[in-house]
Amino acid sequence: MRRSSEDTKALILRAAREHFAADGYDRATIRAIAATAGIDPSMVIRYFGSKERLFATAADIDLRLPDLGEVPRDQVGNALAAHLVDRWGDGDVLPILLRTAVTNEGAADRMRTVFAGQLAPLIIKLVDDPSEAPARAGLAATQALGFALCRHVLALPPVLAMSREETIAWLGPTFQRYLAGPR
Repeated sequence: MRRSSEDTKALILRAAREHFAADGYDRATIRAIAATAGIDPSMVIRYFGSKERLFATAADIDLRLPDLGEVPRDQVGNALAAHLVDRWGDGDVLPILLRTAVTNEGAADRMRTVFAGQLAPLIIKLVDDPSEAPARAGLAATQALGFALCRHVLALPPVLAMSREETIAWLGPTFQRYLAGPR
């Protein structure tokens, strides 16, 4: 049975995400990814050109942030916490970036781009001084990524055991301060 090119690309991406998440960028190999996908390694190169381009595609993350301008100002922290908990619970892209960003400059740059490009513009709408948005976005990222690292990569038992509601209750006030609270 022949697969379409879109099916083959999707199969390669699933295998790549699995390997990048488990092994990081440096240890994941085209051969291992191809073996998991059940294809020849040349097919990976045919569809993605290189390991770097495959990684960039596999690690593409869109935070899909909600419009917090529609949320009461005193609830934006909880709204962001709820969104991130829900968003990061539905995929394996985040662990790929978290594991890889500490050793791979391309992945680190991708994380910087995601948070600067997606979170800072959201914060600009919430604060009186737009020049504070980059610092606030950076601080919100420290909380978001620290939590994600502890939950999705390190699998710290107390953090893993937290329900969605508990997580929002803990993270929400911190996000509130970073997003719209006093300096």
